[in-house]
Amino acid sequence: MNVVADPVSPQVDKSGRRVRAMFASIAGRYDLLNHLLSLNIDRSWRRFTTRTVPPIEGLPILDCCTGTGDLALEYDKASKGKCPIVATDFCRPMLVRGLSKAGKAKASDRVILVEADTQALPVSSDTFGIVTVAFGLRNVSDTVRGIDEMVRVALPGGKVAILEFSRPRGRLLGGFYLFFFKRILPRLGQAIAPNRHDAYSYLPASVMQFPDGKEMVDLLTSRGLGGVKAHPLTFGIATLYVGTKPGSLR
Repeated sequence: MNVVADPVSPQVDKSGRRVRAMFASIAGRYDLLNHLLSLNIDRSWRRFTTRTVPPIEGLPILDCCTGTGDLALEYDKASKGKCPIVATDFCRPMLVRGLSKAGKAKASDRVILVEADTQALPVSSDTFGIVTVAFGLRNVSDTVRGIDEMVRVALPGGKVAILEFSRPRGRLLGGFYLFFFKRILPRLGQAIAPNRHDAYSYLPASVMQFPDGKEMVDLLTSRGLGGVKAHPLTFGIATLYVGTKPGSLR
């Protein structure tokens, strides 16, 4: 049975202005906190994504809500530099960090970072062999619109892959995780990266109000993707959802 958000909880403010300002305020320590608060497991989740949805030589890849570019750079590594990659985000300070990381990885000529909103991607339809997003879709103010854009720009027969936090099931693990996620994590995040936007209180609140498990599978199916599968990771703390756009890769 799915765990649903508390109906009396106030709706999370995911307005573009608020989310952009929030991530801009923590951009400098974003990677440190991601790795620290996940005990570095987030790296293995991204590697799992590139193995489960492997790059196809020559076919371009789009990574939406790329943040500082971690998944885009992981795909560059997995493709051995043989797939052009476009990485988009609407928060410029995050992209600045991504540009620096791409330069250090000697991938600047292959991983192109573009300032853009996932709800209105500035690319043509039927373009990318793989369209991905890691821990960013729940920050898009209109989830359905973001999914529709990802599907639109995928090639017929291409894959859409969404890596996102989810809610562990089970009374013991689920209860412990939710206590840490809602009570401890916000305090740790604020201590390490002080900000006035409550970024690390926003994180658990946004996860709790975001569809996961069967609810997300059903949503992706309803937006036109076929064969949607959910791959729970690390006891369900994160989940990779993969679907295929109808048609055949040319």
